[in-house]
Amino acid sequence: MDSSQLYHVKQQFVLGAYKTLVDLSLPDQNSPDYIPTLLYQARAHIALNNPKAALKIIPSGSENITIKAVTALAKYVDATDSSDKEASLEELRDLSVEIESDDVEGTDRDKATVRVLAGTAFARAGEVEEALETLGALETLGADTEDLEAVAVIVQIYLSINRPDLAKKEYERSKRWAEDDLLLQLIESIIGLVTGKEGYHNPYTFYTEQLGNPSLSSPHILTARGVTRMLRNEFPEAKSDLEESLEQYREDPEALAASAVASGLTSTKKGETDAAELWNRLKSEYPTHPSVVDLAKKSDLFDEALAKYTVPPLATAA
Repeated sequence: MDSSQLYHVKQQFVLGAYKTLVDLSLPDQNSPDYIPTLLYQARAHIALNNPKAALKIIPSGSENITIKAVTALAKYVDATDSSDKEASLEELRDLSVEIESDDVEGTDRDKATVRVLAGTAFARAGEVEEALETLGALETLGADTEDLEAVAVIVQIYLSINRPDLAKKEYERSKRWAEDDLLLQLIESIIGLVTGKEGYHNPYTFYTEQLGNPSLSSPHILTARGVTRMLRNEFPEAKSDLEESLEQYREDPEALAASAVASGLTSTKKGETDAAELWNRLKSEYPTHPSVVDLAKKSDLFDEALAKYTVPPLATAA
């Protein structure tokens, strides 16, 4: 069973309170909480798109398989050269094979962590099938994981490829063995947010409950509730949540993208101006954000279609 301190650290990570988490002091290196806390802190730095900060806190030369895996993930995210990225992925593939050996040192929890870190990297690289197989998705070669963090990543992958049916199937299966865990509730909320079940009631309730926690400060949850409110046609309330999220963490591209949409939906002149400013900032600072890339593709398709269309001459009176 985790200590109360480690439980708090895990809670911060699960709910996206990354900035709070990276500012926590690490336990003594002799403490059993040291490595798990270090891993969550390194992953929080990576989630904040600061892999260099993750690499700075990770001890070099460690033979611990989880330390090796999080180092490889950080190096993958940090790399700009395709050969460096592939080298990091190959290291994670080797670790994924290594943990299947009876000789490897590490607990079942350590091995599950390696799978989650490797699967995350493979998913980021677009290797969806490899990610699902590594994570132990039920639909992949009959695999079957009983690690809730792995389930969370599997669900995210299925939702990203527009397979909410498989995401829900994975979630329903996990309920048979998982306790009523905070992460399990989050998984349910994410599925509800994508599918719109019951008018987004469950995700809205979950995010609101978490924001009522005095020990939690998570712009990630504020952004999630803001998006939920947009989907519920509560635009002023959504805009308020998203503005507060950006006040807490100005560099969050998800909050920035959602704020641009929320401002544009207010149907006011100021809203249109704010939306344009926010969108231009998103394009400038995060040119590879999925929303920016998707809009650029759609714009190109529109231009192609327009180029093929000939405007007929105006009719004139005989």
